[in-house]
Amino acid sequence: MKIIDIIKGEKPSLSFEVFPPKTSDKYENVVEAAEKIASLKPDFMSVTYGAGGGTSMYTADITSRLMKCGVTSMAHLTCVSSTREMIRSELEKLKSLGIENILALRGDIPEEFSVENMEYRYACDLVKEIKETGDFCIGGACYPETHPESENSAKDLEYLRVKAEAGCEFFTTQMFFDNNILYNFMYRMLKAGIDVPVVAGIMPVTNAAQMKRICDISKTALPQRFVRIVDRYGDRPEAMKQAGIAYATEQIIDLYANGVNAVHVYSMNKPDVAEAIKNNLSEIIK
Repeated sequence: MKIIDIIKGEKPSLSFEVFPPKTSDKYENVVEAAEKIASLKPDFMSVTYGAGGGTSMYTADITSRLMKCGVTSMAHLTCVSSTREMIRSELEKLKSLGIENILALRGDIPEEFSVENMEYRYACDLVKEIKETGDFCIGGACYPETHPESENSAKDLEYLRVKAEAGCEFFTTQMFFDNNILYNFMYRMLKAGIDVPVVAGIMPVTNAAQMKRICDISKTALPQRFVRIVDRYGDRPEAMKQAGIAYATEQIIDLYANGVNAVHVYSMNKPDVAEAIKNNLSEIIK
């Protein structure tokens, strides 16, 4: 099933993301966790490609296994350090496995990597390649707080428009912790004439160390209300986990109540976190 058909429906959708293992000895553990999340029957799941494509060899396989669990699944695909031959080979593999949904990303530029050697400079280049290769449903990434490399928010929206015109049918957001940031972003999107469905990306923060990594990588703004939660419970693992799940749940309920019907949870391969969130929303997403 195409993801665009799911997120355009009237029913609120809830989906989860998993990531492949960094080493082969962890493969079965990751698959077990992913299949446990799949058993919750989310509306769809996505499987990441890894920084620089480092774990890419497992992405298609795990996506295929999730489909066999009866869950609509999406494979991430990044292009920053890939040749056209590599991307075309990966697209043929996805087609052969019956995978219909792809999240097209440029990816982070590896250190000491020459930009001149890039065959795909931008995500829109990859989107065009996918569009020409097969009947895929193509998603892209968007940044409510502006991509760190963009000159300003106006330029960032212009790049988003280019991706939409290239063939992106929906956008999934970077994580955010203040829903007003997303609402403002979606208003600016519509004002700029970009009428593409947005899937809200929510990260349940379950430990203080995770919070530090998030801030270092994404530069995401943290509301004082959330900072106080981390300060109060960060040194008590079970309390922090419970508080993080509660905060994410509250965000999701507010999103649904305000008409954002598609929510994608960055569940970090944690079935217990995914299950707790789905249980918290059981009556809301019936």
